[in-house]
Amino acid sequence: MSLTPPPACPAHDAQSTGLMPLSAAVGSADPQAAYRRLRSEWGNVAKVELEPGVPAWLVLGYRELLTITRQEQLFSRDARNWRDLNNGLVPLHSGLLPMMAWRANVIGADGPEHRRLRRPLDNAVAKMDQRRVRREVEALCTELIAEFSPRGRADLVNEYATIVPMLSLASLFGLDTTEGRELLDALIALFGSADNSQSGNRNFEQIILDTVRERRRNPTGDMTTAFISDPNLRNEAEHLQSVVVMISAGNETVTAWISHTLRLMLTDPRFAARLRGGRLGIDDALDEALWRDPPMNNMPARYALHDTELGGHVIRRGDCLILGLCGANDDPVIRPGNDEESWGNRAHLAFSAGPHVCPAQVPARLITRTAVQTALHLLPDMRLSIPAEEVTWRPSPWTRVPMSLPAEFSASRIGADIRR
Repeated sequence: MSLTPPPACPAHDAQSTGLMPLSAAVGSADPQAAYRRLRSEWGNVAKVELEPGVPAWLVLGYRELLTITRQEQLFSRDARNWRDLNNGLVPLHSGLLPMMAWRANVIGADGPEHRRLRRPLDNAVAKMDQRRVRREVEALCTELIAEFSPRGRADLVNEYATIVPMLSLASLFGLDTTEGRELLDALIALFGSADNSQSGNRNFEQIILDTVRERRRNPTGDMTTAFISDPNLRNEAEHLQSVVVMISAGNETVTAWISHTLRLMLTDPRFAARLRGGRLGIDDALDEALWRDPPMNNMPARYALHDTELGGHVIRRGDCLILGLCGANDDPVIRPGNDEESWGNRAHLAFSAGPHVCPAQVPARLITRTAVQTALHLLPDMRLSIPAEEVTWRPSPWTRVPMSLPAEFSASRIGADIRR
């Protein structure tokens, strides 16, 4: 397997350093093989490049990843501790910054400040009416399928998996369909960490800011209003950033989860057999997708507050450490050799760990499961139009989302008012 970028790729110049570009690993045909290669060369903590000339440690060990996520006193989430950013090695126009630069939100805080900013997120998720959300997501999925079902073919990523989470989240936060689609374009750019990443971030935040200000004037029952009225959030900037975190983290990751689960159900004999009466079903596929292709393949970042040792390597103060969630899930210390021994095992690190563990696991699973189940129910003879190995991936060092999943099925007309 070659991980050398093509000559036109920006990562090509980084090859002179001898470090693997992180985006090349994520975009390869088999990222786990890439992480195994890194583990064989470096051990459970490997040196990689985030973009040409910008190094980081990729934490591939399950135990090492738990260490850095649980020890806030040593490994901070605050990017103002990133030495390479402070000394100018990371340029101010870098496409990494929308994902990695410090923001005054729950992601960039540690300790008591993090707990204060985290509380509104946990409260909002706890108060969510799951039955209502499931009904709304199912209705949205049915409407989307009704648009393409008469053709007998569709791109399950760009016509379905990409749209479902964004419009679902937009509805939860009081945005209309047009605003939801604008947010989607902005977020694809943001997560790509390429040249258009910063403009995508600006567009994304402006749409959210407009919504926050509108809800201050006209409160409703949506989650944006809930954040504005939460006493733990002190000003407009914190209201804005709380909505930013929930939508940005929820959209791309759920898109990836839906895509990978559908891909498994359509191409992996263990799950495809379920459509013909086999014993492995949607929940098994959901969990297998989290183990094999977690929604965030790699999660930025932690920053060492002191010189220390991790995985046999000296970590210097200010070093950047990336959470290699996919690699850690494949750590032979915890991953059984026989997949069937792991059915029902949810000890994966797909949602990270420690104080910054994902706060929205329940709604994420609800949206993903509903999207997959609705598609399989309404399009029971659906099949992938290309061999599974020909699927390609959106460029990103963080997320692994297919460029497309072309599928075929019997053409039919599905009423948008179908309810199951």
